[in-house]
Amino acid sequence: MCKPARSQDRPPGERILLIRDAETETLLRTLATSIYRAAGLDPRTVRIILVRDRAINAFVTTGNRMFIHTGLLLRTDSALEVVGTMAHETGHVVHADISRAPENAREAMLKTLGSLLIAGAAGVAAHDAGLGAGALLGGASMAQRSYMSFSRSQEESADESALRFLDRLGWSARGLARLFERLQAEDVLISDRRDPYLMTHPLNQDRIAFVRAHVAATAGVGDLPAEMEARFRMVRAKLDGFLSTPRSVLKAYPATDPSPAARYARAAAEHQFSHRTEALALMEGLVAEQPNNPWFHELLGQILYENGQPKPAIAAYRTAVRLAPDQPLLRQGLAQAMLESTDRALLVPAIEMLETAQRQDPEDDATWHLLGIAWGRKGDIAQANLALAEEATLAGNTQGARRFARIAADSLPQGPAKLRALDIANAMKKENRQ
Repeated sequence: MCKPARSQDRPPGERILLIRDAETETLLRTLATSIYRAAGLDPRTVRIILVRDRAINAFVTTGNRMFIHTGLLLRTDSALEVVGTMAHETGHVVHADISRAPENAREAMLKTLGSLLIAGAAGVAAHDAGLGAGALLGGASMAQRSYMSFSRSQEESADESALRFLDRLGWSARGLARLFERLQAEDVLISDRRDPYLMTHPLNQDRIAFVRAHVAATAGVGDLPAEMEARFRMVRAKLDGFLSTPRSVLKAYPATDPSPAARYARAAAEHQFSHRTEALALMEGLVAEQPNNPWFHELLGQILYENGQPKPAIAAYRTAVRLAPDQPLLRQGLAQAMLESTDRALLVPAIEMLETAQRQDPEDDATWHLLGIAWGRKGDIAQANLALAEEATLAGNTQGARRFARIAADSLPQGPAKLRALDIANAMKKENRQ
């Protein structure tokens, strides 16, 4: 789903753009879950956060939040490189490198990243076809670059752990070696054009030699399952289709290439060009070939919806939800199409769909935004105000949260909803926030 969220005012500095895409997050979460289990960590709390940036970078913060730059996906040749990077970052988690940072720097880093996330990093807002897969604007300096630089010993320890995790999974470390070689080749660039991964994860010949030696010693270790690499190619193609310029996408994936990945990328590019007929033809062909692929139905629904066809979009999104019922972003897309239709009988199903999405992803403020719209159209203004209070709370808008919660509390009957509104209003008081 391709929906940008609201941007927040931030101090001057480097801006961060986060995006949401269920297909990409699902693949990365699957890989991260395997790595976390191999590391003896609890994978249930892993949250994948995508940063829209062409630079190669990845980092993990406390709370099992793994930030992945889209450049890591777009500029690598295989999922093995991504897996190697994720395994290395997990090594930093195991060694508690983040928690050992100087306390003042660590607090500043967490405050900056925390405010970004609270401002709606999981959020998705409506009506923008320009970014592929649900997007969010958040302005903030790159705290990770300043506060999460690791020492040579920390890097070597993380490398050792990464290799151990990969061995346990039976996955080759060739991807990590290839990434190091790629970064080393690019290290000749001037410092302000380096990939941030080099700035925060210093690379040297000893580290490269160590990983190469391990690859040679474990030559019989297998690659990732072919299905994972196939999924990676599809994810990379879709991200490329939405995040690169349409002309460059159509050149990189010419019409002479009939592969599913190429057609996927071209469909996204044609959609960016507002070539509805071409985009729909490509997606309808992919759906016909792989009718059980929820992501194809999702993109078909998105193209239909963003071309003013909410009713056929509903059918596509319904199929996507049926095929992947645990994906809240798909439920958001379906509910949004329902809300844009003229059929008032779809208001209650839309609300139910959004309530399920909220339970699946409690950190996504965009679900509450859509619930506010849905309740308002249904005529229940008190519930709409409560939803807007929830949205403002997640977005870090304390004044808005308190105001909407007070209005809702004044109108709601006695019960859980009223108590929730009062809780929000009290929590947003200055003395309680302090």
